[in-house]
Amino acid sequence: MTKITNWTRADDAMVESAIRRGASRRDLLRMFMAGGISLAAGGTILGRASAALAATPVKGGHLIAASWSSSTADTLDPAKASQATDYVRCCALYNRLTFLNGRGEVQMELAESIETKDANVWIVKLKKGVTFHDGKTLTADDVVFSMNRHLDEAVGSKVNAMAKQMTEIKAIDPTTVQFTLAAPNADLPAILAMHHFMIVADGTTDFSKGNGTGSFALEHFEPGVKSLMKRNENYFKPGGAHVDSFEYFAIPDDTARVNALVSGDIHLAASIKPQALRLIESAGNIDVLQNTAGNYTDLNLRLDLSPGDKAGFAEGMKYLFDRELITKSIARGRAVIANDQPISPSNKYHNAELKAREFDPERAKSLFDKAGLLGQTIPIVASDAATSSVEMATLLQQAGAQIGMKFDIQRVPSDGYWSKYWLQAPVHFGNINPRPTPDILFSLLYTSDAPWNESQFKSEKFDKMVHEARGELDEAKRKEIYDECQVIVSNEAATAIPVWLSDLEAKSNKLQGLETNPLGGQMGYAMAEYVWLEA
Repeated sequence: MTKITNWTRADDAMVESAIRRGASRRDLLRMFMAGGISLAAGGTILGRASAALAATPVKGGHLIAASWSSSTADTLDPAKASQATDYVRCCALYNRLTFLNGRGEVQMELAESIETKDANVWIVKLKKGVTFHDGKTLTADDVVFSMNRHLDEAVGSKVNAMAKQMTEIKAIDPTTVQFTLAAPNADLPAILAMHHFMIVADGTTDFSKGNGTGSFALEHFEPGVKSLMKRNENYFKPGGAHVDSFEYFAIPDDTARVNALVSGDIHLAASIKPQALRLIESAGNIDVLQNTAGNYTDLNLRLDLSPGDKAGFAEGMKYLFDRELITKSIARGRAVIANDQPISPSNKYHNAELKAREFDPERAKSLFDKAGLLGQTIPIVASDAATSSVEMATLLQQAGAQIGMKFDIQRVPSDGYWSKYWLQAPVHFGNINPRPTPDILFSLLYTSDAPWNESQFKSEKFDKMVHEARGELDEAKRKEIYDECQVIVSNEAATAIPVWLSDLEAKSNKLQGLETNPLGGQMGYAMAEYVWLEA
């Protein structure tokens, strides 16, 4: 690799500007040599500048993208959003106070600044001149209203438990909001970047209009069918969205979704299975983006229902997962073996010392026998809505048959899965999108009051540890607490997490600007604002 010293992004911009003005390659290499840059290094810089110019966004076009799951329960209310299809639409229509870029860094969005002296009281200054689609100007009252909705039990916010730490949210003046927390939390700026904390207009009760400040305005929305949006010409960010319009819907069948992409009917096929890669590669005009931010499909065994309430059953199921086989055969190598807790290796707080359970059918058999369950038929609810869950259930069924354990796979439709089966069936699969901090994952999924407590795990010790880590400003101490939290979840919660799945997205090579993001696939679900279509 050619090493270039004393060269800055400003110098790159200068080269790009020279190319735009018509400078020849010879002119540019002369400029490099005059600046003490070798011919080899100059060639590297020139190649990089040319690539940057080739990636210059193009205005116009109609973006069409397909997700994998939708239902009549689809919503444009950010507080109630519960799956990727909701997130993508909400990201296009609304904005948050903050945003996480591809490196996981907090950036300001509707907020001009967020400051604190003690991580307990936070002052948020809003950008000026921001308007909603209906022409209303954004004020502090909109932020106060939006945040207080999460505290209203009647709203049914998916982040109610997390929002409860905000004990007071008040407007100081039209463009300033003060957040007071129950206890210090250094993660607040990252928490405010979550999809649910979108800002809606003060007093909104009808969310079918999607009236936000976002880069797109709603033209049509039919839950479970599709949505159509047009570019917001009054968007507060310079340049706004690149495409003129955005159409989004779901194609539940993976093969049909990939075929729609190959035939040119759509520009993006979200969350494709590794098994489809051979078909995609043969098409020639399709690119694949891999995001390893920490998405996973888990088997949930409710501890308050049979058979999950039998001691040893959950542990036995964890030993019955052949994690290497799942990685090789189901994920086709595009996964990382997991250790039954949600903090992935991509997170700085991941406990690398906590080893994954080995595939041990005989140990599982012994545990099932002690639980009095060996030989019984156990229903397992799976669906294409939870990525690769049907395939994982099949492997469990095959492994169980070898030790006299019978599993009845109940494959149910994607439509309605998240409202009818997830969190409810005694044994069922879930699929969790990446979250930027351990506190968010634990507060959403594992504390006693977590809204998505998939196995109904309850531990006063665990709750206290999560609360302690939240306000701990000493990073080493915080890491130590989170390490122990992961051990507790792995050993005591009844959620079996065999692998962290790489999220694969296939796109037409005409679609540019799509990048990975720690908040999940489809560019943290905010792709509509940032991608463009080449002519």
